[in-house]
Amino acid sequence: MSEAEHAAASASEASAAVLDALNATDSNGTDVLNVTAKFVATPEGTALAYGSLVLMALLPIFFGALRSVTCSKSKNASDMPETITSRDAARFPIIASCTLFGLYLFFKVTQGFLCVPPGVSGFGTMSHSEVFVFSQVFSQEYINLLLSVYFFVLGVLALSHTMSPLMSRIFPASFPNKQYQLLFTQGAGESKEEIVNYEFDTKNLVCLVISSVVGVWYLLKKHWIANNLFGLAFALNGVELLHLNNVSTGCILLGGLFVYDVFWVFGTNVMVTVAKSFEAPIKLVFPQDLLEKGLDASNFAMLGLGDIVIPGIFIALLLRFDVSLKKNSRTYFYSSFLAYIFGLGLTIFVMHTFKHAQPALLYLVPACVGFPVIIALLKGELTEMFRYEESSPEEAVPKDDASELVKKDQ
Repeated sequence: MSEAEHAAASASEASAAVLDALNATDSNGTDVLNVTAKFVATPEGTALAYGSLVLMALLPIFFGALRSVTCSKSKNASDMPETITSRDAARFPIIASCTLFGLYLFFKVTQGFLCVPPGVSGFGTMSHSEVFVFSQVFSQEYINLLLSVYFFVLGVLALSHTMSPLMSRIFPASFPNKQYQLLFTQGAGESKEEIVNYEFDTKNLVCLVISSVVGVWYLLKKHWIANNLFGLAFALNGVELLHLNNVSTGCILLGGLFVYDVFWVFGTNVMVTVAKSFEAPIKLVFPQDLLEKGLDASNFAMLGLGDIVIPGIFIALLLRFDVSLKKNSRTYFYSSFLAYIFGLGLTIFVMHTFKHAQPALLYLVPACVGFPVIIALLKGELTEMFRYEESSPEEAVPKDDASELVKKDQ
């Protein structure tokens, strides 16, 4: 996998543990859709916000799934996706829970410490200057600034990778597209080791420049449109580059996160606390007062990327299963895609009916897994579905082709 693609996939993996934190809800009913308190949206504004969020959620799933098929067929080692095994899937909810709770403790402890006067027992004897330095280094604003810079770099790379195929179609064939290579090595002679080996061209540079402009815009203004551009890029790259190796692994992952989401939303206030303290472009937002205030609107509904990427990689797996059947149909992909729409719509409906917090995966997981399984039962393909195992692009290369490649290298 190239450095940009690896960074895009790593961004999805590194932030996956906190993606679901932004699915948290408060008493106003803001799980998948977190509405700013003390604001009564108009029916038109609410419908526009919810409809836009649903549409934005569907785009990275649909196009990310299509791009995952191309990615899985690639024989280039630099383009290979990250594969999630059953062991990874089983550990993921535990790692996510530890990360989420760790963030919660960090924000709580630092906030509690800063409220204690200098010299109070339990924090040791500290001078006013030491407390001031601590408050500056470990303040919520400083931590969020560091996170903003971190996600700025990842967002620029993810958005650049997302735009690259589009730019290849936009630029005419006569465009002078030069090839470049960025190579960092360690050591000399036979002990020389590659640290970074990234190949790119002029079109990639154009994408990088455009993405950097969006990144600076987000870093300086935190505008919701810039946030959404980065969020969509993260989601699409996650669906494209994170591959489940089989359906059983997908069921383990979704089942584990189903329990994770329900426990942390219904059982504690951890998700709410982290969601309110954590600033990063790992959510999609849309203002409910857009019709009244235009682009300066500030009362947002939001959708955590965890509710997009987690079901999305399972839907993408079913599309690749459809392709493996070679029947020129996409039955399982479309059924799971429609199931996602149904589950997300049901989340919104229940949230507004009962005015209570709702973990979206509570509805998305049964829908996205149940619909395709029922169809497979009716078609008599359930065994075939669960036996489907994805092979890596390296394993997919025929032996004759592999031997030819070895001969060429020699």
